[in-house]
Amino acid sequence: GQRGEEEEHHSLETFTFYLSEPLSKERVEAFSDGVYAIVATLLILDICEDNVPDPREVEEKFHGSLLEALSEYGPNYLAYFGSFVTIGLLWFVHHSLFLYVTKATRLMGLLNILSLAFIGGLPLAYQLTSEFAEKSHNEIEAIQVSCVITFFASIFQFAIWTTALLNEEETLHAFARYGGKEHAFMFAKLALYPCVSLGAFFLTCLLSEFSTAIFHLMQIVIPFAFLALRIFVRFSLTAIKSVMSLSRRKVVLLEEEEACLSPNETLS
Repeated sequence: GQRGEEEEHHSLETFTFYLSEPLSKERVEAFSDGVYAIVATLLILDICEDNVPDPREVEEKFHGSLLEALSEYGPNYLAYFGSFVTIGLLWFVHHSLFLYVTKATRLMGLLNILSLAFIGGLPLAYQLTSEFAEKSHNEIEAIQVSCVITFFASIFQFAIWTTALLNEEETLHAFARYGGKEHAFMFAKLALYPCVSLGAFFLTCLLSEFSTAIFHLMQIVIPFAFLALRIFVRFSLTAIKSVMSLSRRKVVLLEEEEACLSPNETLS
């Protein structure tokens, strides 16, 4: 009985140590960049294959006007740019995350692979949302699938950051650790996509009539939200520092006043 407990305890320690073993940060970044590049390329390949008008159709239906022919595929191009911006912003967040990481672990590598698995599903999300122009009957399901893919792709990035914080002295730069000057901004940036995609998912369940408008609004708002986050965090940190400095000054002034008073006045 004791031997079985010792072996189980030893195997648990081995498994925990295995997950915390170091992993080449450079190879994790190189593999991730390759996946992001391939996924972004697949989007434009779909555009070139399915959304380019035939020359005969341009001549017969649109009287030789290529711009009029391309305008018919406008919603498809909008879905393409929305999907490409999503991939670009997720890559930017991934780049910022590993810019602060000094050493990767096997657990962080596993979470990164899970995130990339859902990143690879973004071309599927593009194919579903590009059918909005045809007014298909599965718009709500297409939006919900896109929101789920985006949510899991971003939540695993957030999990990488949380894992890095658990051993921050070994895995993170000093300025990005808990309480550091970049910690608040990084936390907000990583939480943005999970919160927005989850909110859009539930809004489409409640307001199904406005599902397409909600989805397009999400794609438009998020890039501006990234810019607003930096400004908001900067102002918030400045306000907190000013409040703390004012409170410290008050404490210092009170101590100086007490030092100037006589012992009898101090007791009174």
